[in-house]
Amino acid sequence: MLYFQVKSADEARRLLNPTPRDVGSERVSLSRALQRVLFGTLAAPESLPPFRRAVVDGYAVRAADTFGAGPGSPAYLNLRGEVNMGETAAHDVPAGGAIRIATGAMLPNSADAVVMVEYTDTLGDLIEVTRAAAPGEGIVEVGDDIRLGDPVLTGGSLLRPQDIGLLAGLGITEVDVYRRPRIAVAPTGDEVVPADQAPPPGKIRDINTSALCAAVEDAGCVPVPYPITPDDPQALRALVQRALDVTDLVLIAGGSSVGPRDWTLEVLLSFPDSVLLLHGVSIRPGKPVIGVAVGDRLVVGLPGNPVSALVVFDQFVRPHLRRLAGEQPREGALAADLRARLTRSYASDPGKEDYVRVRLRQQGGVWEAEPILGRSTLLSTLTHADGWFVVPAGDEGLEAGAEVRVILCR
Repeated sequence: MLYFQVKSADEARRLLNPTPRDVGSERVSLSRALQRVLFGTLAAPESLPPFRRAVVDGYAVRAADTFGAGPGSPAYLNLRGEVNMGETAAHDVPAGGAIRIATGAMLPNSADAVVMVEYTDTLGDLIEVTRAAAPGEGIVEVGDDIRLGDPVLTGGSLLRPQDIGLLAGLGITEVDVYRRPRIAVAPTGDEVVPADQAPPPGKIRDINTSALCAAVEDAGCVPVPYPITPDDPQALRALVQRALDVTDLVLIAGGSSVGPRDWTLEVLLSFPDSVLLLHGVSIRPGKPVIGVAVGDRLVVGLPGNPVSALVVFDQFVRPHLRRLAGEQPREGALAADLRARLTRSYASDPGKEDYVRVRLRQQGGVWEAEPILGRSTLLSTLTHADGWFVVPAGDEGLEAGAEVRVILCR
């Protein structure tokens, strides 16, 4: 079998991100909502704050009574009481009066400013004010944060700690979120044994199940690991059928190349509603990639090498999983990358995008990226890396000192 439908990296990203199937929603408490994706837009059921509050310790006043006050010509106001945290403001501030108030306490109705305590002095029942206060100074009005009926968070938002706090402040204790997609992780190969077994000569421990399950979970989905499937087309087809019945996307690790025992493509195309999206991506590491749509589900055949499998997952599968989980990228969100200067030249074979692992360090306030040498299939080169940069397919490499965009490892 030969590679066909080989695509560029950009084409592969597009083809492996079809319109995601509807995975549905569920209601969860705020204590379980962190890093979940909001299912629909939420409107504020009340205003926040719900009452006028002081934001400094000082005295609630009518701002006009302090106009012209300064160190050499203070204003004198009559002390008319106190409002502490958690109390209802029982009295209005009369003209020429002041009420002592704590940060966060309820502002009396007739007050329109709070003079900070640092600009006052107490003289019996009089308050000496040495700095004028402007209307609105030292206070927050009802709804300054969120107004009743305003959209709080839009559907597709990934819920962060600050979002959880805002919802709690509005009395929203349960939210509808997208159901976490279930992702099948299916290792294959006669040469692979479970990680808890000592491999006999000629066999290796299964790395892909642990690594890919962790990557799936990191992408906000639920990994569903399957036992190792031997290099047998009937066994592989039966596994894929079981996985399609109960999961939202299937990852097959191994068997995606063109050797005589690489059955993945043949098996996937045997399903009557299958459509080939791609077979091969012009990148290094990771060329042997299969993308097949089976009905409304995507099946991705990953390289058996763990490094290649993780690179392909991060570049092509993760974006689809985030969409499948309902997430919509925030406008202006910061990318997990930085600019760095290469410490040494790096040669690359033209024709493929080359993903080069690097270590990062700072010198004189400038980030430097040191390419990690060694075969691209060695897992330790990935575990020692802080990130990687991409050599474009048409380039033969980059010179020392060149500025590169380093994509940070998760």
